[in-house]
Amino acid sequence: MTTLADPPVTPPAPQGRPPRRRGRRSRAGRTHHAGLLTYTILIVAVLVSAFPFYWTIVAASRSNADLARVPPSLLPGPHLLRNFEAVLEEADIGKALLNSFIVSASITVGTVLCCTLAGFAFAKLRFRGRGALLAITVGTMMIPPQLGVIPLFMLIAELHWVNQLQAVVLPGLVSAFGVFFMRQYLVQSLPDELIEAARVDGASTARIFWSIVVPIARPGMAVLGLLTFMAAWNDFFWPIIALSSSEPTVQVALRQLGGGYVHDQSVIMAGTLLGTLPVLLVFGLLGRQIVGGIMQGAVKG
Repeated sequence: MTTLADPPVTPPAPQGRPPRRRGRRSRAGRTHHAGLLTYTILIVAVLVSAFPFYWTIVAASRSNADLARVPPSLLPGPHLLRNFEAVLEEADIGKALLNSFIVSASITVGTVLCCTLAGFAFAKLRFRGRGALLAITVGTMMIPPQLGVIPLFMLIAELHWVNQLQAVVLPGLVSAFGVFFMRQYLVQSLPDELIEAARVDGASTARIFWSIVVPIARPGMAVLGLLTFMAAWNDFFWPIIALSSSEPTVQVALRQLGGGYVHDQSVIMAGTLLGTLPVLLVFGLLGRQIVGGIMQGAVKG
């Protein structure tokens, strides 16, 4: 008798994900390393960005004769303190630094607070005419500031504020850019569910703003604060109109260093260095918040 052989047994297919999905997962967890070209571009960008500030230090520590040499020296010299003393003698830079700090700090605090309030209202509150008011606010950004100088000066003169610091502070307490910036930031970063939950718990609008909106908007407020402080500190056009040489800001005081038939470039650079240091200090204080705001706006989900 003949017996039929049993059919071959096929082993079960291995359990697991398809190879294609495993490949996707491995690619998703892969770490990308920068190449030589990337580091070269970054180093060149850092050098190009930092060289003007480095040259300011070199020029402020050299004499005017050293700067006139061809080629000039690229190393700091021994005349930094002497040039600082010349700046203090030729211009009242100490009073100018104090005035600029008062003006810039007041404008920064007022702009950040008012623009955050207005941005929160435009972003999350419902009221009649919200769209029209926002359009008017953004539309004012298209008007050149020079067109309002004469009416603004007439108003300041009517209030007897000429040559007083409030003449520079009050016109800059609110900016259309700041309102629009904070409105866009809160639209993306502030969930509606948080506001609804706070209202269910009985929180008022003021309590919601101080307890919920301000902590969430802190990175955006830091960015706006830095931009506002730099703009107020470097402003020259309106302070030279509203203030005199007896109550100067830094930019107005630096203008006095350029007088005479022969400009002492080393003294001018020393004054510029003194006027730049407070901006670097503010940037160092707000740098972490600025990086956090940029990363929060760049990463979703």
